[in-house]
Amino acid sequence: MINIDRVDHIGIRVADLDRAEAFYKLFGFETLRAADNDAVVVMKNRQDVEINIIFNANNNNDNNNILMDVPDKYPGFTHVAFRVESIAATVAALHENNIEITQGPVAFGHDGHVSVFLRDPDRNTLELRGRAEDLSALGGVEQYEPKN
Repeated sequence: MINIDRVDHIGIRVADLDRAEAFYKLFGFETLRAADNDAVVVMKNRQDVEINIIFNANNNNDNNNILMDVPDKYPGFTHVAFRVESIAATVAALHENNIEITQGPVAFGHDGHVSVFLRDPDRNTLELRGRAEDLSALGGVEQYEPKN
């Protein structure tokens, strides 16, 4: 058995480095360094979460995410979920920055967690997940029901 201690980093492929850096800075990520041998920029936030911005996308697939927006279901990683302190505060910050919520607030099951989903400028899917709280001012929480 190989014992995995934690997630080390998340690689996110993008088409425009400047646009991606500006977007992820809204979530507290700061640029640490650019790789000297590859099209990669390393970003981290204060909680030591690391993302690698891989800026070599050469096909925007008609502005669709190939894993999320097309009828065929291909294998692959569909999204990354980041834990947030407050869904209500997160929703407010997303609205203040004109970032569209594509789903949520939504609860999956009854584990006390609530999520919102959004897309980065390259249509990569992000889930922001927090504990359930009073979201009546936002219209409440949708209970997820899978579609066949």
